[in-house]
Amino acid sequence: MALYLRLPATAGFNINNELIVISAFNANEAEQSLLGQDVNIIASGPSVQQLALSELLDTPTIFVNGSLSLTRQHQFTHVAGYVISDARFINHQPEILHQYYTGQPLYATLAVFEAMATTHPDIMRTYHHAMRVLYPVDRPWGVKSNKLSFNKLIFKKKRLNKKMPLSYFINHPNFVIDSSHSSTEIGVSLNVTHGFVEAGTVAYVATQLAFSRHAATIHLYGIDLLNSDQPRFYENNNNRAPSTLNKVMNERIVPSFNLLSRSYKAHGVTVINHSPVSKSLFDDL
Repeated sequence: MALYLRLPATAGFNINNELIVISAFNANEAEQSLLGQDVNIIASGPSVQQLALSELLDTPTIFVNGSLSLTRQHQFTHVAGYVISDARFINHQPEILHQYYTGQPLYATLAVFEAMATTHPDIMRTYHHAMRVLYPVDRPWGVKSNKLSFNKLIFKKKRLNKKMPLSYFINHPNFVIDSSHSSTEIGVSLNVTHGFVEAGTVAYVATQLAFSRHAATIHLYGIDLLNSDQPRFYENNNNRAPSTLNKVMNERIVPSFNLLSRSYKAHGVTVINHSPVSKSLFDDL
């Protein structure tokens, strides 16, 4: 029987010689439950610009990366979360946090928080109680920044940076792993307290979080994929960040979302993709 790494319950960061502690996500926390409500997840695809957002404002909403900027002009009544899984977003779009983050529940990887400890120390210091760490199950450290070297994390991260094959977790009760996929192993988490599975897009992380928080139906917006050569809805041609969606779309993103949809439906939760751009890509979404 495999011995699974126990993920740290907290992470401490040294910010100007002050210890800032952030708790890991725990689905057993009462405040984390969505209480069987529907939830909207708004990603960053250009199709978001065509949404009738006034019809979505009263549903609990999880934002990812730059979609949080929608809160500037629209009064969402329940911001259920904000998810960042890749530290490179912090470097490419640092102004998003400065302009739009005001203490909404933030879920991010260790690498993201370590980047923020350097680039946004005041935000970390002020709002750390509203933040939760999410761990990728196969490499708990997460996607590192490709520009800067950060050393704010208190505990040693070497053991968290060892990448494990997803097949190692095939018998874990909180994961569904498919090792038979032709190009790469794919999987999905049933409870991100024990880690999430990556698929090349932060929206996949947010969807696993929504399921873990006991959402009823999960509605996905802005997961366009096919127009990743265009700027995200909050970008322009001058400030757009690189996208790797084209490289991983068919190998990981599409089969992973199909697996996720089937797995969650078996547990009574329906996931619906509302993007008119990518709708035809999926068999089960």
